[in-house]
Amino acid sequence: MNIKSLPPSERPVEKTIEQGVESLSNSEILAVILGSGSRAKSAIGLAEEILARDENGIWSLSYVTLDELLEISGVGPFKAVKILAALELGKRVATAPREKNYIGSSQDVANLFMEKLRYEKREYFKVLLLNTKGEIISIETVSIGELSGAPVHPREVFVQAVKKSAAGVIFVHNHPSGDPTPSSQDILVTKELVECGKLLKIGVIDHIIIGDGVFISLREKGEI
Repeated sequence: MNIKSLPPSERPVEKTIEQGVESLSNSEILAVILGSGSRAKSAIGLAEEILARDENGIWSLSYVTLDELLEISGVGPFKAVKILAALELGKRVATAPREKNYIGSSQDVANLFMEKLRYEKREYFKVLLLNTKGEIISIETVSIGELSGAPVHPREVFVQAVKKSAAGVIFVHNHPSGDPTPSSQDILVTKELVECGKLLKIGVIDHIIIGDGVFISLREKGEI
């Protein structure tokens, strides 16, 4: 059966776009790597044959050789090398040393954002997502506003924090004027976000306002 004859929801590429790559079976993932099948088999059919060649199934790919892959009808040098390259990439990702970005102080946050935000003519509101060790999980841009401010809604602020299981968050935004002095609105929004964080059990660690070469920590000012 040709993959194009399958319903769109069952085609590996379309299925990945709609449901995420984790929704694919082992044979579907291998089919995506193969890219195409042979005259006799679809990419999924060929992938199933590759996985069935050894009783250990997908685990057997950890030690498969080029010659062994070439023995399978429909697998030429190009497909065999694609499989081996994908396997090697997975191994390198799994064993690659990961640089940890620790946030230990407001100065660490300022160092991270100062040169990115001090010259911006619009206000950017960003959130750092941290794990329990104070390491950065990711940095998300919540909103981009005009000269006078950026609209902020708690839903947009916390959605990625919940999705990525963050233990804590640090808010960062810039003042295009260059003066990081918090406005009454900055303080009000921060207090609202702190309360939302309490409900979600996500700690609001700080809110840093970036100016032109200077910054202010609302925690250090006693506003958090």
